[in-house]
Amino acid sequence: MIKLIIFTIIAYIIGSIPTGYLIVKIKKNEDIRKIGSGSTGATNVKRVLGKKWFFIVMILDAIKGAVPVLLSNYFIIKYSSIGLAPVISAVAVLIGHSKSLFLGFKGGKSVASGVGTILALCFPVGIIIAIIWSIITYISKYVSLGSIIAISISPILMYLFKQPIAYILYSLLGALYIIWLHRENIIRLLNGNENKVR
Repeated sequence: MIKLIIFTIIAYIIGSIPTGYLIVKIKKNEDIRKIGSGSTGATNVKRVLGKKWFFIVMILDAIKGAVPVLLSNYFIIKYSSIGLAPVISAVAVLIGHSKSLFLGFKGGKSVASGVGTILALCFPVGIIIAIIWSIITYISKYVSLGSIIAISISPILMYLFKQPIAYILYSLLGALYIIWLHRENIIRLLNGNENKVR
């Protein structure tokens, strides 16, 4: 139990690392929270640094999501059979990314980090989600729409791939949390004034 608590704290701290904020600060000496949507995520980074850094931040955030899950799954054997340890780490990462310890408990919308956690839990499901996100975003030009739809499908895919019940519940609750973080984007999508990715 002590080991589980320690890994949960580590996962939260890793999730809290504000990748987008740090990169924009280093490259432009600007506070990304005062630009565009105010999010520290890859989409807002793109507004400042362009497409290349959009993908770099996405990949780094996905790695940030995957690493704590993989570590907890490897080191905490006692809870691994039911999927509890990696799921707790995954939840901690999501919360850390959206409520960063280093940014006054504010942050991004946890999409890339969330996909990273799913890749670590079930690699095929993570790949399918990433492909769905890419297709919907490419066709619609709305990153938020691609994110919402792709992440919403994750619980179904976890079920179809016969993953532990803990993984399925995490995918469901994680999807609901990420959708809630996108509530302003949803309103803009419904009103037709959401920003498109160019």
